Amino acid sequence: MGRALPFAVLISGRGSNMLALAGAVSDGRIAGRIVAVISDRADAAGLAAAQRLGLVAEVVEPARGGDRAALGARLTAALERHDAGLVVLAGFMRILDAGFVRHWQGRLLNIHPSLLPAHRGLHTHRRVLEAGESRHGCTVHFVTEELDAGPAVIQGRLAVRPGDTEESLSARVQQLEHIIYPRAVGWFATGRLGWKDGHATLDGRPLESPVIEDAP
Repeated sequence: MGRALPFAVLISGRGSNMLALAGAVSDGRIAGRIVAVISDRADAAGLAAAQRLGLVAEVVEPARGGDRAALGARLTAALERHDAGLVVLAGFMRILDAGFVRHWQGRLLNIHPSLLPAHRGLHTHRRVLEAGESRHGCTVHFVTEELDAGPAVIQGRLAVRPGDTEESLSARVQQLEHIIYPRAVGWFATGRLGWKDGHATLDGRPLESPVIEDAP
């Protein structure tokens, strides 16, 4: 058995993906341990949820004036204090500065509620409905300096149903997130998922397109 991967989870809200990751650690799907749950908001409900699980929960507040570099430096100091080998963004609603991203390059994952490269940014469910699209989903990707543009690792896909609303789509996409994010982190923890020369690799080969998980 190798060393369990120490990883940190960054949140801003309820932390539902953090809880899914904690569950996957608990039942052995991720050969790792969550060393810290960090939020940029002291009122994030996910902090209390983490504490109930016995996890270290901290607040790293943004700097005055919204200085991204200062926030990035604070986050890096906290992450290195906890010896994080991977940083997992799980509903962390701050755009990270380039210096932070470069420092953690290849060790920084995010999950986005769309089938990237479609619908980067916010309000993805609304935009999918307004465009009349038949497919929607979520994407786990490595974070790069360009927002929501890093190499995709795995995507969860579902069919948009007649009568779907933003709320119903959000709930169904979130169920997929809770499946694919633990899978991606589990791959990283065992060395199956990696980063080389600006590209994602899986089992030692360049990942030309994301792995697809279709909703049942």
